[in-house]
Amino acid sequence: MENNRNFLITIALSVLILTAWQFFYMNPRIEAQREAAQVEAERVKTEQQAAQPGGVQAPVPQGAVPGVPGTDGTTEAGRDQAVAATQRVKIDTPSLSGSINLAGARLDDLRLKDYRLTVDPNSPTIELLNPQSLPNGFLAEIGFSGGAKGEFPDSETVWTVESGEMLTPSTPVTLAWSNDNGLTFRRTISVDADYMFTVTDTVSNNGTAEANLHNYGIVRRYDKPLHAAAYVLHEGLIGVTGEEGLQEISYSTIEDDKEIKPGKSSDGWLGITDKYWAVAMVPSAKQSFQPRFAYFADGRPRYQTDFLTDAIQVAPGQSATVETLVFAGAKEVAQINGYEADRQIRQFNLLIDWGWFYFITKPMFWLIDNLYKLLGNFGLAILATTVLVKAVFFPLANKSYVSMANMKKVQPKMLEIREKYADDKMKQQQAMMELYKTEKINPIAGCWPILIQIPVFFALYKVLYITIEMRHAPFFGWIRDLAAPDPTSLFNLFGLLPFAVPEYLHIGVWPLIMGVTMFLQMRMNPTPPDPTQAMIFNWMPLVFTFMLASFPAGLVIYWAWNNLLSILQQGVIMKRQGAKIELWDNLAGLFKRKPTPAE
Repeated sequence: MENNRNFLITIALSVLILTAWQFFYMNPRIEAQREAAQVEAERVKTEQQAAQPGGVQAPVPQGAVPGVPGTDGTTEAGRDQAVAATQRVKIDTPSLSGSINLAGARLDDLRLKDYRLTVDPNSPTIELLNPQSLPNGFLAEIGFSGGAKGEFPDSETVWTVESGEMLTPSTPVTLAWSNDNGLTFRRTISVDADYMFTVTDTVSNNGTAEANLHNYGIVRRYDKPLHAAAYVLHEGLIGVTGEEGLQEISYSTIEDDKEIKPGKSSDGWLGITDKYWAVAMVPSAKQSFQPRFAYFADGRPRYQTDFLTDAIQVAPGQSATVETLVFAGAKEVAQINGYEADRQIRQFNLLIDWGWFYFITKPMFWLIDNLYKLLGNFGLAILATTVLVKAVFFPLANKSYVSMANMKKVQPKMLEIREKYADDKMKQQQAMMELYKTEKINPIAGCWPILIQIPVFFALYKVLYITIEMRHAPFFGWIRDLAAPDPTSLFNLFGLLPFAVPEYLHIGVWPLIMGVTMFLQMRMNPTPPDPTQAMIFNWMPLVFTFMLASFPAGLVIYWAWNNLLSILQQGVIMKRQGAKIELWDNLAGLFKRKPTPAE
C-alpha cells in the first residue's frame, strides 16, 4: 500500500505536469509575442503616416454580403489618414475616444482611454475599432434592408448631422437621412460613461405607400489575433440567442463552415470577442431576428456576426422605432454584470470566458477582487486568497497530514512486514492492510493536499489569464505585471550581466523561490522506496521551475506561498503527532557520500 500511495502521488503530479505543459506552457509567451507585434504594428503605421501625406484612396467595393447590405475591401493606409478620409462626429467619454463615420453611421474609430499596449504609461492606448481600409479593420454597423439599392440607409449612406456636435455621455447625437419616397430616418446615438452605445432609429413614413423594411446589425473584422489561445479561453465569434444559448465559434471553425445560422431569436446578443476586449450587439426586443456567424473569403477575407430582424411595417403617416445596443470596450467584470442586470441582457456575463469550472473561477475572482479593494495590491490579494483557501481546506488537509505523520511513525513496522513477506506479495499486502486498520491510518490520505491544489491552481490561472482587472497589475519590485511571466533570469544574474537570455532560459526569481519551496516540501517526506518514483520526485521541482518560469508571475507567487504555508502546516502537525520530520535528514543526505557497490 505504501507503493500504491507513492504511485498515486506520482500519477497526480505527472498528470498535472502533462496537462499544464500541453495547455498553458506556451500561452504567456504567445501573449508577449502578441503585445510585441501590436507595438510593432503601431510603429509601422506611424511610419506609414509619415511617408504618405497625401491621404487614402476611396473605398473599393468587393461584393455585398449575402442577406445584409454593405461593401467590403478597401485600400490599406495609415489609421489617421483613414479616419480623416470621411466626415465624422467626435466621441469623447471618460472611457472612450474616437468618432462616428457618417458614411454608414458606423462605429469604426474607437480607442480605450484607460488601457495601453504595455505597462509603459506612455505606450499607445488600445485601438479597439478601426476603419475597414486598415489591415486590422474592425467595425460595428446598423442599417436597414428590404428594398432597392439606395432606398434604405446602409453602409454607403452618408448621414447628415441634425443635432449634436460631439457624442458624450451628456450630449447624444442625432443623424438624419431621407429617401425619395417620403421615408425619413432619424438615428439618435447616445453613450454612457463606460462602453455601451444606444442606437435609436425612428422611421417616419411621409409617403403614400406602406414601407416594409428589415433592421440589421453587423460586427465585422478583417484580421484575427496572431495566436488565439484556444485551450485557455475563447476568442472569436460569440453570441447568446434562441434556444441554442451560448455559441462560441472559433476563427478556424467559421473558416471551415463559412456560415452558421442558429434558429430565430427574440432576445440575446452576438458579436466578436478577444481576450480582454469585445464588440457585441443587442438587437431590439420588439422584433424577432435571425442571427448569423459568417466568414467571407471573396475579396478581402472577413469575419462577421450579424442579425436581420423580421419585417417592420410602417404605414403612411406612421412611424416606427427600433433600439439597438452596441457594447464596445473592455470586458470588465463589474461592467459586464451591471449591463446584464440593468439592461436585461440575457447571459451577458458569458462574454467573459469563465470556463467549464466557472463555479470555482468566478468565486475565486470575486475573492481576489474584494481583497484587492481592501489591500490595494493584487499580489497581496493573491497571497491573502491563498491563506483563506488553505483555511477552508484546513480540516481535510489536517487529516491528510496527520495520516502522513502516522505513516511515518509505523515505517519500522512496514519495513519488517516487507522483509518478512518479501517473497509473498499477497501476504505482504494483507499484513499491510491489517497494520493500517490497527493503527487507524489511511495510506491514500496523503494525496488529498495535492488533489485539492490542482483545481485551485487552474482556477487561479484562469482568473489571471482572462480577467482584464489582472492585466498590467503590479506587485512589488520588478514584478510590474502579475499576468505576465517574471521578467528576470538566473542566467544573466537577474540583469547584472549585459546580455539577453534566450526565451527558454528565463528562470526568474519567483520561479526559483517556487522551485526551492517545492523541493523543501517534498523533502518533508521519506524518499519513496521505488527508484523510479524517487527519481521523479527528485526531478519534479526542477521541471516545475522551468515550466512555471513562463507562467504568469501571480500564479508562481501563489504556488510558492502555498508551498511555504504547506511546509509550516505539515511541520507543526508532524511535531504534534510525534513523527520525525524528515526534512533535515533528507537535506543532509544530499551531501553524504553514497556507498559504492563494492562497499
